[in-house]
Formats: sequence, C-alpha cells, structure tokens
Amino acid sequence: MGLGEASARGTSMEGDCLSCIKYLMFVFNFLIFLGGSFLLGVGVWVVVDPTGFREIVAANPLLFTGVYIILAMGGMLFLLGFLGCCGAIRENKCLLLFFFMLILIIFLAELAAAILAFIFREHLTREYFTKELKSHYQGYNNTDVFTSTWNAIMNTFDCCGVNSPEDFEESLFRLINPSEVVPEACCRKNSHPGDVVFSNREECLSGNMLYRNNKGCYSSVVDYFEMYIYVAGALAIVVLTIELFAMVFAMCLFRGIQ
Repeated sequence: MGLGEASARGTSMEGDCLSCIKYLMFVFNFLIFLGGSFLLGVGVWVVVDPTGFREIVAANPLLFTGVYIILAMGGMLFLLGFLGCCGAIRENKCLLLFFFMLILIIFLAELAAAILAFIFREHLTREYFTKELKSHYQGYNNTDVFTSTWNAIMNTFDCCGVNSPEDFEESLFRLINPSEVVPEACCRKNSHPGDVVFSNREECLSGNMLYRNNKGCYSSVVDYFEMYIYVAGALAIVVLTIELFAMVFAMCLFRGIQ
C-alpha cells in the first residue's frame, strides 16, 4: 500500500507538473504570437508609410534589407506562436517537435542578424553617410535614387546635409552646380494651405544662413527615431528570451507526453 500510494502521488505530481508546463508554454507562445504580430505591423508600416520613413530606409541598403528581415521574422513568429499554442493545448508531439526545430532556426538567425548588425555598425556612422553624400548626391537629378532619397529626407525633416550645410563643400553637387552653395532641398519654406513657398530661394542657394536649414539630417533623424530605436532593441531582447523559454518548455512537454 505504501509503495502504491507513493507511486500514485508521484504520478499525480508528474501530471500536475506536465499540466503546468503545458499552460506555461501556451502563455509563452501567445506572447510570441503577439510579438510576431507587432513585427509584422512595424514592417508593413515602414513599407507603406507615406510620410518619408520609406525614403530614409532606402538611403542605406542595410536598413532596406533589415525591413524585409523584420517582415519575414514577424510572419514566422506569428505562425510559430499559433503552432506552439495548438501543439501545447492538443499535446501533439509532431507539432511540438516541428515548433521546436523552427523556433531554434529563427533564434539562431536572429542571433546572427544581431552579430552582423554589430559588425557592420560603421555603415551607420556620420562619416559613412557624409562620404556617400559628397560622392553621389547630385542635387536636382530626381531620376537618381540616391539623390531623390536625400531630397525627400531633407524636405521631410527640414535639415541640410549629414552634419550641416558645410557637407556640400568639395562635393559632387558643387561640381555640377558651382553657382550654388546648398541645394534647393535645404531652403527654408513658408507653408501655406495647399502650397509651399520658399522664404528666399536665391539667398538660400547663395549660402545665406537665415534662409536655409542649418541642422544636419543625421541628428534630426536620430532625434526623431531615438525612442523607437530603444523600444526596438528592448523588444528584440524580450523576444529572444521568450523564444528561449518556449524551446525549453516545448522539449519538456514533448518528453512528458506519453
């Protein structure tokens, strides 16, 4: 009797533990599902956003590629969260194993992306953007993607150059337009309903500081998106942690199902 009671008690505790893991896994996978939904939403917003962020992303191939990585990861997390929830509730070993393998691949891919972002961080520095601006910006050639992108950035954020209007000194723009100190996109505007008028275009193009935007675009863009950058970084750490716990729970549940 003593052995039977101990065995029954052990079986009961094991069942309770398995049930606890099952519902914990459901919760973690529901969080993964929500995280995937959020990443999908951010990726779609960046791709279709009409207010200028799309042009900013297009200015750098790494950022442009990153948007589609976010979309792909968001879609996969969305699907995996759903599969994990179903596998946990139904206690399906096949779904659980499939879920574990896929989330392991995603976890490793995200880790690799973070390492690559750290390695190539020099491509997001002021010096890199300044060198690119001096070498490729033409001013008024809107058929050139680089030029039209920079024009959109400067018009959207009311800024000029990467650091300041002085970035256009000894640049391709000055070679093409020797009579102009800064491009038209740097000029201050007086906004009227249904119309945009330059404060004084001629004075601006000649270099008068009173009629041009003097703040660099690097600072303007970083200031604007600073909060979003920290939120994205914090979210990435949370998602990686959740994925790690979800894999542990998936394997425990897989081994516990008879």
